[in-house]
Amino acid sequence: MSDLEIRPATAEDIGPIVAMLADDPLGAQRESPDDLGPYLAAFTRLVNDPQQHLVVATRADKVVGTLQLTIIPGLSRRGATRSIIEGVRIHAEERGSGLGTQLIEWAVEESGRQGCQLVQLTSDVTRTDAHRFYERLGFEASHLGFKKSL
Repeated sequence: MSDLEIRPATAEDIGPIVAMLADDPLGAQRESPDDLGPYLAAFTRLVNDPQQHLVVATRADKVVGTLQLTIIPGLSRRGATRSIIEGVRIHAEERGSGLGTQLIEWAVEESGRQGCQLVQLTSDVTRTDAHRFYERLGFEASHLGFKKSL
């Protein structure tokens, strides 16, 4: 896997990222890869926020994975800084290759470099394979999450 590079995403990566976001049953219902306008606007907000780290994994200059890492300073846990891993996606051709593990390990290591004391993530309740994956990497299903659409 020495040909793998994990790097900050660029605007040119947005199309492949959105295609990966849309390439599963949940994403197919909520993503619109035919209109990149909203995604490019969101990308501009992300790159202008130093607490946001949108990265891609590339192999032979092809985007094969992505995730977003958000750094959040806080008061709880004695003023701990935490990170949130979001939007983890692996290209269909790379699933099962170990790339997801490499991306999550990168995110955990980067969280440590950013001074975080805690790394957290959420996963849709229907993604049971993802739950087993995260548990294998040492994450614990410790909380019940809630969302409200606006």
